[in-house]
Amino acid sequence: MELSDLYSDRILELAGNQPRPGRLSAPDASARKVSRVCGSTIEVDIIVADGVITGYGHDIQACALGQTSAAVVATHVVGTPVSEFRRVRDEMTAMLKADGPPPAGEKWIDLKYLEPVREYRPRHTSTLLVFDAVCEALDKLDASRAAAAG
Repeated sequence: MELSDLYSDRILELAGNQPRPGRLSAPDASARKVSRVCGSTIEVDIIVADGVITGYGHDIQACALGQTSAAVVATHVVGTPVSEFRRVRDEMTAMLKADGPPPAGEKWIDLKYLEPVREYRPRHTSTLLVFDAVCEALDKLDASRAAAAG
């Protein structure tokens, strides 16, 4: 498989038509992740209420693969339970690094188009960037809420 084969029509469509949520003015937590391999960056903001992600924003500068992941997340993350999002991140990681199946669930179906990325290890980081950033923000939020509960 050639590297150019990764960029299927569906990948390019998702990346080219992604939502642009922008940043949130008062997020519960934020995180910034950078891929040292390709220079892709994403900054995410989240709001969480009762274990559900109720607000999401991002600013992204990434390749088509990173943009595709971010587009799927931006489209579907609001209304997603935190536990489900963490599961999807784990399934994406397993799909790329351990020959696992694409993430389960109808709203995450477009992530299957990223399955060929598993053959290109240098592209794993940019593909997972949004998932790692959101989970880092969730971890920061958990830590700050735990500290506040004291």
